[in-house]
Amino acid sequence: MKEIKNILICGAGMMGKNIAFVMASNPAYQVALYDIYPTDVAAGIRTNTKQLIDKGVLTEAELEERLSRISFTDNIDDALVSSADFVIEAVFEDMKIKQETFAKLEARCSADTIFCTNSSVMSPSQISEKLQRRERFVGTHFWNPGHLIPLVEVVKSDASSDEVAETVMEVLRSAGKKPVLCKKDVPGFIANRMQHALWREAISIVENGIADAATVDEAVRYSFGLRLPQLGPMENADMVGTDLTYNIHDYILQDLEDSHKPSKLLAELKDAGKIGFKTGEGFQAWTPEQAAKSNADLNEYLIRMLYQK
Repeated sequence: MKEIKNILICGAGMMGKNIAFVMASNPAYQVALYDIYPTDVAAGIRTNTKQLIDKGVLTEAELEERLSRISFTDNIDDALVSSADFVIEAVFEDMKIKQETFAKLEARCSADTIFCTNSSVMSPSQISEKLQRRERFVGTHFWNPGHLIPLVEVVKSDASSDEVAETVMEVLRSAGKKPVLCKKDVPGFIANRMQHALWREAISIVENGIADAATVDEAVRYSFGLRLPQLGPMENADMVGTDLTYNIHDYILQDLEDSHKPSKLLAELKDAGKIGFKTGEGFQAWTPEQAAKSNADLNEYLIRMLYQK
């Protein structure tokens, strides 16, 4: 396996800062952030990790130790960029910007530097299509919030080498993450395909007057949602039996939502400016206080689940 010492994060927004914080958990790594805009990385990381401090998951001394291993530059010709062994890109979800970013990196980094894109939806094959050495490129989809959700989907492009994919998996494990390998570059990778299949059915239930939005959420929270952290769908299918699973599917699948387009209700909400938390109304109405509480409650739940705090 290629020895990794210097890790570069391209893009110092919230996700970039969170990824830097995670990778700096391993004392073997020096982590640099690059962004075209100057930013106070330390202040951003302190803000993002305040709940971890408040809950006793992380001490101030441990945070300062991690921060001591994190640097920032807004100069792409800086040695922090050219010396990188391992790059994770976390810029805007824009194909042109991502491709241009990697073209600049390829011109400056060594020939064996590993390149990763943190895109949640865009094809690693397409992002890397103009690179000279495409075998060293994979997707690494960190889930938001990146400093709390353990999963990272490592997505092979149509040219990624097995060795590079395994090296990326090992580097992520060494920083405390739970990487999973997506063997094919398909839209949504693994987890988002399942998540949005659920969302499609949930929206259909509301659209067809079967239940309102709040009831749909309650039905998930207090039924199979409770099992999911412990019992995944494939293990659950084996637990109840493939025979019973077959019989249920033979009866119910013909009635489930299978549209290949976003729902009419979703389009109507979007076109009416009912965006959700940002505007105070989506499928449900939200005050600013309720929206803030939902975000805070999510982080608290994740900390409680992961750290028993």
